[in-house]
Amino acid sequence: MKRRVFIQQIGAGVALMGAGPAFARDSDMPDYKMPEEFLPREVRISNKLAPYEIHVDPGQHALYWTLPDRMAIRYAVGIGRPGLYESGEFYVGAKKEWPSWTPTPDMIKREPGKYAKYKDGLPGGLNNPLGSRGLYLFQPGIGDTYLRVHGTNLPKTIGRRVSNGCARLINDQMVELYDRVPLNSRVVMYPTSVT
Repeated sequence: MKRRVFIQQIGAGVALMGAGPAFARDSDMPDYKMPEEFLPREVRISNKLAPYEIHVDPGQHALYWTLPDRMAIRYAVGIGRPGLYESGEFYVGAKKEWPSWTPTPDMIKREPGKYAKYKDGLPGGLNNPLGSRGLYLFQPGIGDTYLRVHGTNLPKTIGRRVSNGCARLINDQMVELYDRVPLNSRVVMYPTSVT
């Protein structure tokens, strides 16, 4: 599917969060001061996608949670680095609050100095790479793909290609998205080369 047919933001949209969040955050989570362009906002989409799905457009560093009547909530995200981002269709097979994290064998092989020390895992918390929440992406016949939509406490990574294949939102925005997304929701990760 071509991006110009996929989703088009019309107008600036209506910011969903201003200076403070419109939802209760976990008590130990800091207040992330994000630039206005990185705040979630309701937008009109150009084609009729089914409501209540996640669509990730890597070219815009955007994740859309679709709503009825050709509307969506647009979140700014960081995505997988070149060669690590994986497009495809998935479903949310598991949801976890403050998930633990273990690097995959491929991650350890690529960067042993960075990841080998975590081969036995890292408990959930603010300094965990999966952040506040994780949506675990599965595929039929495969199960867990080890791809995630997850939180991060690193605001500078939003709007960039930084991760090992996943899509990341700032922690407080991830909590908000997590609460909206039920298990088995469809997730579409669009290719990076669409025009």
